[in-house]
Amino acid sequence: MEAGNTRDDAEDGEDQQGFSYPRFSKRSRPRQPKLFIFILCCILLAATVIGILAGSGFQAPLTVYSRKGGTRHLTMDHIFNGTFTPAIENIAWVKEGEYDCSGDSGDGIYSTRNYEGDIILRSAIANSSERVLVTVSDINDPDSFGSPLSFVDWKLSPDTQYLLLKTSYRKLWRHSSYGNYYLHRLSDHSTFPLRRPETPSKIAYAEWSPKGHHVAYVYSNDLFVVDASEIDATNAGPLSPRSTRVTTDGSSNVFNGVPDWVYEEEVFQSNAALWWNPLGDTIAFLRSDETDVKDYTLQYYNPSGEAMDPEPYPQNFVMKYPKPGTPNPLATVHTYSLSHGRTNDALVSDLTWPGAMPLTDRIILEVAWVGDNDLLIKEVDRAARRGSVVIFENGNNKGKVTRVLGEEGEEGDAGWIDHSQNAIPIPGDIPAYLDVVPTKDGYPHIALFSPVTASEPIWITEGEWEVASGISGVDLKNGIVYFMAAKPSMERHLYSARLPSSTSSSGLDAFQVDMQVLTDVTKPGYYMTSFSPLAGYYMLINVGPDVPWQKLVKIGQEEEAIILSDNAALNQTSSEFCLPIVTYTTVESDGVELNVIETMPPNLDTSGRKKYPVLLNPYGGPNSQTADVRFRRDWHHYLACEKKIIVLTVDGRGTGLKGRKFRNVIRDDLGRYEVIDQVNAAREWAKKRYVDIKRIGIWGWSYGGFLTSKVIEADSGVISLGMAVAPVTNWLYYDSIYTERYMSTPADNPDGYVSSAVNNVTAFEHADFLLAHGSGDDNVHYANTANLLEKFTQADVRNFRFRMFTDSNHAMSGRHAYRELYEYLNTFLDEKWGKKGSSNQL
Repeated sequence: MEAGNTRDDAEDGEDQQGFSYPRFSKRSRPRQPKLFIFILCCILLAATVIGILAGSGFQAPLTVYSRKGGTRHLTMDHIFNGTFTPAIENIAWVKEGEYDCSGDSGDGIYSTRNYEGDIILRSAIANSSERVLVTVSDINDPDSFGSPLSFVDWKLSPDTQYLLLKTSYRKLWRHSSYGNYYLHRLSDHSTFPLRRPETPSKIAYAEWSPKGHHVAYVYSNDLFVVDASEIDATNAGPLSPRSTRVTTDGSSNVFNGVPDWVYEEEVFQSNAALWWNPLGDTIAFLRSDETDVKDYTLQYYNPSGEAMDPEPYPQNFVMKYPKPGTPNPLATVHTYSLSHGRTNDALVSDLTWPGAMPLTDRIILEVAWVGDNDLLIKEVDRAARRGSVVIFENGNNKGKVTRVLGEEGEEGDAGWIDHSQNAIPIPGDIPAYLDVVPTKDGYPHIALFSPVTASEPIWITEGEWEVASGISGVDLKNGIVYFMAAKPSMERHLYSARLPSSTSSSGLDAFQVDMQVLTDVTKPGYYMTSFSPLAGYYMLINVGPDVPWQKLVKIGQEEEAIILSDNAALNQTSSEFCLPIVTYTTVESDGVELNVIETMPPNLDTSGRKKYPVLLNPYGGPNSQTADVRFRRDWHHYLACEKKIIVLTVDGRGTGLKGRKFRNVIRDDLGRYEVIDQVNAAREWAKKRYVDIKRIGIWGWSYGGFLTSKVIEADSGVISLGMAVAPVTNWLYYDSIYTERYMSTPADNPDGYVSSAVNNVTAFEHADFLLAHGSGDDNVHYANTANLLEKFTQADVRNFRFRMFTDSNHAMSGRHAYRELYEYLNTFLDEKWGKKGSSNQL
């Protein structure tokens, strides 16, 4: 589950910082020397901060992040038209590149596209030249008599001989889409289809082998492989190279090499379920059988998108959607080998292991090659309480359980087993692999397993903080691993750690943890990174709290980094606007410290003469995070600056990056502790003399909508307004893999499913409540809202506002729905709290 407004739909390029002096009208604004204005700003900022601290009802670490702002007012157009979107250059590292760029080859070469659309090769070395790999005029559509081929994505083969081009993009789910694919040979500029193109496009995924230029692709849910020799033998034109069909049972119910809906959404968070081994001669792939999974029908009332062109009958779309306690897809793992490089000698193996869970109770969490021919599979039960790590050595199709997961294993507690894919092979005198594993204190850290069948780890990192987002890069030559650390938890910093000098027992026995930080930890920072294949270079993006910037760095030569984007124009634009004051702080709830972002009006009067409304905006889902220091210029800034509303983002118990103990408390009891934490935070802010205790509200999307609804249901007496967008209202309506991971099955936790649902609807009569949902939501089904509305009807609850967005998905994307949703929220807040949120109370 991902929130439409907090994660993948509206999070790009937004975090907030800002102090701005008062805006004078054009007629009356005096002309002041710049020095005087600067001093005035400092005085006002100091007074504001002192007032904030004085008005606080609790003591907590406090970081006030602010900057001198301008006088321009934020408008909804500025928020939604890309005014504050940072420019970030998209690069793709070239694996084993052979093209020479100013004396450099191999590691450190990356590809990008220029404004004309040409694909360029560059080196990450400062002042190096670039090389045009191919111009768009060289890539012609073989079916259009020399016309340029329009493509939406490209992948360079590891040997840099071919391009794999995607056309005819057709979106499916959050991460998946269909397309037609073409191959372009760089040596003679021949272009030909991977498979004869179709309308609509039907290839769901295509991927190069890690060596050479074999291609694996999935068509109509069957796996195909094209051998490099067949590609080499194909000339430009409409004919495609001969492919070998690996599977023959692909259908609307059986998926080979790509995930079905629930595995895409909740396990892999990717459109791929096939994995080449490092040698490029064997593929492991997932087969999922949805035959017994129950159908869910989505109805589209206006499929054409033309409101004035009515469809008398809705268009039905039937999808397989497993819900708690109902059948899941049956997942198995198989391998396909190109024997001696000849596809006609291909072998397909079914992988088995002793003690494997029944297919009806098994979730495959991870498939990864941990050696040239050593495969790892991670399985858990439906409730994510028990699990195993299985190793298949040397291409053997009979596996061995090497690690035990769950309360009796690595986690050592009653929480859930996290879903993640982190295993990375470490070749050496004894083949080994890295993984991210919780320590006995409950903090995920990098662990080395040597040999690959080892059951006990050697810890590469340690501490009461979490390794975030897996392993960033591994430098095998120098024995260094790179990773992002949530240290402190609201930030992300790049670290390196030493690997043992040898994976033999003698080398491991003498090993001690040795870590170094590579980013500036003296001030708040949130970094993202992408490492070159050999980890000699990395792209570093600072995404907050300042305006993002991007650079390329060679290890050991940080002072010679290449600036890819400094967003100078965005810095200038931001400086012209009146910006809010943002603090990164904490609040206690039941003795537990919670992270908080407070976004305040730029000219906040802390004297108590004016009273300001407070709007909480949690996401709050298990192992998530929204209270961080990323750059934002979003709707909350608009509310603070123009509506004079204080916005709070509070990450309550259950959220991530603060250890397993912090999040495990919500196990089997969703909607209890999260509500307590939001209400307790609201009570603390209500103690501030500048807060209007009669105007404290909460809003959220997806899990945040669920949490908003549960807070209103709790009838706390402190939060009197709620706005829920696309909420879960009963976990029996949501998908099985996500829900059972945190709630167990309905049979094992019947009381938990009852208490977590939004049932006490009479409490909604005591609050101002808004509800919105897209009728075409394939993720959190509209049935959630329909059920809540039915409860309102049967309980005679009338004090609410509701709007359905026709055919909109979970993100409310398309047909103006996304912007219109926020205008709808604006109107509701104006009606309930007034157009200017602050009020005078003398």
